[in-house]
Amino acid sequence: MTRSAWKNFEKARERFRVTTEELSRSLPTLKKLQQKLADTRANGKNALYTVETPVVYNTALDEIKIDDEIKLIIVADNPGRREQAAENRRYLVGPSGKIAKKFFINNPSLGIDFTKNVIILNKTPIHSPRTVELRELIKMETASGKHSIAAAIEESQKNMADLLFEFHSALDCPVWITGYSEMRKGGIFDSYTEKLKSLYANNKEMYNRLFFYRHFSMNQFTIDLKQQAKPGESVKKSLERIGEGYRRRIIGV
Repeated sequence: MTRSAWKNFEKARERFRVTTEELSRSLPTLKKLQQKLADTRANGKNALYTVETPVVYNTALDEIKIDDEIKLIIVADNPGRREQAAENRRYLVGPSGKIAKKFFINNPSLGIDFTKNVIILNKTPIHSPRTVELRELIKMETASGKHSIAAAIEESQKNMADLLFEFHSALDCPVWITGYSEMRKGGIFDSYTEKLKSLYANNKEMYNRLFFYRHFSMNQFTIDLKQQAKPGESVKKSLERIGEGYRRRIIGV
């Protein structure tokens, strides 16, 4: 990175760390509700796992140095079971992360090393066993007459969209936003979508480097790419065409 890019990267990273810590402190009951949700999924058996990090800052960003070459930003949904574990506290390290890593290994023509050239962000840093269960967290709290988690999930999405824009501005590389289904109107990540629209509306160059895709989970990303690829088209060209198509669907032309 240039010194200017590095300075801006450090600034975005520190803001990410601070906002995550502040969000965690503002939600003292979150961990208890997340654990209750995880225990419910165990169906009366031993707890599936212990919730250790209710709001997760991606510590992998702390390993980035000024001489690293970041070629891609990937945006996933939110931290799951493995991402919140104290031994990890980083994004996309579960089964989906392994699929993503394998994809880049299997497609060397892209020139991207998943472990060296990619940084990962989420649409919210708030943990849930599965993304759709963010709704369950809200229902559980609402049942007690409180609404702080619902407000926090919404506000955190706006903050994460802001942070994406900051990192994107600093690094000047493509952005892959994976998992677009809940970015629709009324979806879990509706607030993230609306914030993205406002941030990128007046910057066509950066807007054109946003690409939307299916999730890496369950090989959705790879299967979709295979189904939509055209004969004789390079993987890079296929990805650009598919990503642009989904971008138009989600946030417009």
